[in-house]
Amino acid sequence: MGWFKLDPITRRRFARFRRIKRGYYSLIILLVAIVLSIFAPYLAESRALLVVYKGETHFPTFTYFNMAFFNQTPPPGWLAEDLETDYLRLQREWRFEHEQYAREITQPGIDPAAVVANYPNRDNKVVMPLIPWDPFQSDFWYTEVLNDVQARLNAGDRTGASLLARRDNLDEIADLIDTGEIDKLLADPERAPGGTLRNLAMAGTLKSIAHLAKPAPNAPDSEREHFLGTDTQGRDVASRLLYGFRISIFFSLILVFIGQVVGTFIGALQGYFGGRFDIVSQRLIEIIVSIPFLYVVIILAALMVPSLWMLLGIMALFQWITITFYMRTEMYREKTREYCLAAKSYGASHTRIIFRHLLPNCLTPLVTFTPFLIVGAIFSLTALDYLGYGLPPPTPSWGEMIDQALDANNRDKLWLTLAPFTAITLTLLVVTFIGESVREAFDPKQYARYE
Repeated sequence: MGWFKLDPITRRRFARFRRIKRGYYSLIILLVAIVLSIFAPYLAESRALLVVYKGETHFPTFTYFNMAFFNQTPPPGWLAEDLETDYLRLQREWRFEHEQYAREITQPGIDPAAVVANYPNRDNKVVMPLIPWDPFQSDFWYTEVLNDVQARLNAGDRTGASLLARRDNLDEIADLIDTGEIDKLLADPERAPGGTLRNLAMAGTLKSIAHLAKPAPNAPDSEREHFLGTDTQGRDVASRLLYGFRISIFFSLILVFIGQVVGTFIGALQGYFGGRFDIVSQRLIEIIVSIPFLYVVIILAALMVPSLWMLLGIMALFQWITITFYMRTEMYREKTREYCLAAKSYGASHTRIIFRHLLPNCLTPLVTFTPFLIVGAIFSLTALDYLGYGLPPPTPSWGEMIDQALDANNRDKLWLTLAPFTAITLTLLVVTFIGESVREAFDPKQYARYE
């Protein structure tokens, strides 16, 4: 801390920033959002946080469990040992079993021992994250549940088909199965062309299952816990929004940090030493500035698949330039002050003068421009993703989500439009409030000196 000990003026500037409420609370909101995004795997994930099975507690977030471990039935054509547990389905199965047990155990004349034996998983529990979907998982449950019920019907297991339907709140289908009316519906070519439950849903004969035939994207659905709906691939929008924020904010923070450190270092050397070093380095900077950034990205994207680190490296080549101009000017001004001349007269080294005396007094442009550079970095990454030159699919990206929303086939899907645009607007607004407050707090006119 001795190298960057703040002078009284800078400390007063930070105190003034705290008094500017919109900026101070915006900073708190942004920090909370960043912390939440760090723990995104515990907030939006298809793996359960906790499973209580036969009296033992398991943590699937840290350990892999296949379907055989929890005695879960795999899809047709698969072995239970080959697939990871479907925790959301497991939660629904055990919850339904508990409800059935609670209903039967209270019936008069029922043998409790027999009821207990029929429901071995009644006390098991699954605790899912707030958003029980990871950003890469496609939800085709609407097709799968009808196929599962149809498979039981084809096998002659009407009881099992009815239980599956009730487990997923398809009570009308379950009632039709129990009464046998389902056979008449499926045999009618006008009401169920093709003779399957899927065809019945697609024909719209039964309103209670008509939504099951709609292809993705699907509107927000609290039953399936798609709070912001799904995209064109059936992936949860809320989950992709959260992970997209994490990628965008950390990409911008890393990019701006690298740019500010490199730019401050080079600008400080230019302003302090001046002369030939300043002239040569300034001409090199002007050459780099003349290189069209977007063309470089397009050329590299055509030669290789873009990655997060590749984009970070390319943008870092240009990010540091802006701050050099301001730090160079600040150094030219500050090195003529009496305190700097006094340090030189006492024989202080160049390193000590730059880092101990000059840089703490040149923080104003560095601190002021950082929030606005973060805004620019987020916007740049979003724009590249939207144009198709950013992160490769299926990486969660706000730009890719906007591209989906603006597709001609999705313009009536308002949730696809509102979700990313609202997230981007709020994020940029919060960061902009922080930047404006920092600029106001560090305004040199507030503490001007006349000599």
